[in-house]
Amino acid sequence: MRRQRTGTDHGQTTVEFLGMAPLILLVLVLLWQFVLVGYTFTLAGNAADEAARACALGENAGAAATRDLPGAWQAGASTSCARNPGGMSTAGVDLKVPVLFPGSVNFPFTVTGSAGAASEAPE
Repeated sequence: MRRQRTGTDHGQTTVEFLGMAPLILLVLVLLWQFVLVGYTFTLAGNAADEAARACALGENAGAAATRDLPGAWQAGASTSCARNPGGMSTAGVDLKVPVLFPGSVNFPFTVTGSAGAASEAPE
């Protein structure tokens, strides 16, 4: 003899999904933030390469570093350049990491990229 079910599970999946939705959204937001941090590291390294190359040629390192940066990262960029004895030019670029949306709010720390190039300009 088969027993009749008195209660059903209608809507249980919906309730479980609604319970998990905030956790899923939090994971997606954290993943996006990690992508922005990684992208900032990539931008800082490339900007430092450009600045070191410009410094080695005797050009404006700051302008070269920010030339290819997206607008959201240009505002918080700082560049340093040094022509060292022995024919080596070094450059460092500090970029601020945006919080979720580039161009809005930045974290209080910076990402640093550094590079070097052989000096080609006369001393």
